[in-house]
Amino acid sequence: AVVSTQSGHYGRERNLGMSMKVERSTLEQVRARFDKNKRKREDDEKNKAEDYDLEARAQERQEEEERQRALKRQRKKDKKRAVAGAGEEELDPELAAIMGFGGFGK
Repeated sequence: AVVSTQSGHYGRERNLGMSMKVERSTLEQVRARFDKNKRKREDDEKNKAEDYDLEARAQERQEEEERQRALKRQRKKDKKRAVAGAGEEELDPELAAIMGFGGFGK
């Protein structure tokens, strides 16, 4: 068994490479920290402004998707009409009379 000569949790801290002792900060370190926090706060405010733009962009994107869906539905309808119209044009009237049908209720 390993016997530790140190008591408490300080032995574990040293083994982990850390210490509970706090280093005293210099005036320059404090000023640098204040400047860093000030810049971070300004960046956060800019990001808030961009978030509003993000909401507007999301709204525009949703509208664009709706326009695309409507356009796709329109194309599908047009294609369906073209296929239905092409099917009727291919049928020869004489052949239709011989086969016994001239139309389907038109």
